[in-house]
Amino acid sequence: MQSDWELVQASAGGDRKAFHSLVDHYAPELTRLARSLSRTHADAEDVVQETFVGAYRGLARFDGRSSVRTWLTRILVRQAAKAWNKSRRQRAMTTLESPEGMDGDWTRPDGRSGAAASTASVDRRIDLNEIIQTLGEDHRQVILMREIDGLSYAEIADALGVPQGTVESRLHRARAELREKLAGYLS
Repeated sequence: MQSDWELVQASAGGDRKAFHSLVDHYAPELTRLARSLSRTHADAEDVVQETFVGAYRGLARFDGRSSVRTWLTRILVRQAAKAWNKSRRQRAMTTLESPEGMDGDWTRPDGRSGAAASTASVDRRIDLNEIIQTLGEDHRQVILMREIDGLSYAEIADALGVPQGTVESRLHRARAELREKLAGYLS
């Protein structure tokens, strides 16, 4: 079995089978990360596809200073940021609680009726992904890469192209922001 570096070199030399091996190996992991950085599954699939297109175009420039995983993650993060910024105007904040004083005829942003959404069990559910999506881009990226994907601080720093201290600082602030946003639900 070829190493990732050997697959990249073979792919850069025109071996499509080698590139497909890289795609098959990394697609599930990149899809999980893209899903956590995207609003919808379709957006995540687009980000992953653009990641592999970018990787394919950059095969000849990959110098092996980082792992293939880190290189692909860096490309994915850039693609996700592009997609996020592009759709910024289309996003609307989703409330975490039902509007006060509204009767059962209102409709939530997710399309559910007020009557269905107003039951105690539904009102108390937390969609952590929704809350994470409200974080700033820098905080959202580091919290997802660390807590969801399990990347080390060094891997995150390499993927984002920032010093490790910056990753640690952003992660600390992201966790504090999450605690603040979740405070009402933890009591």
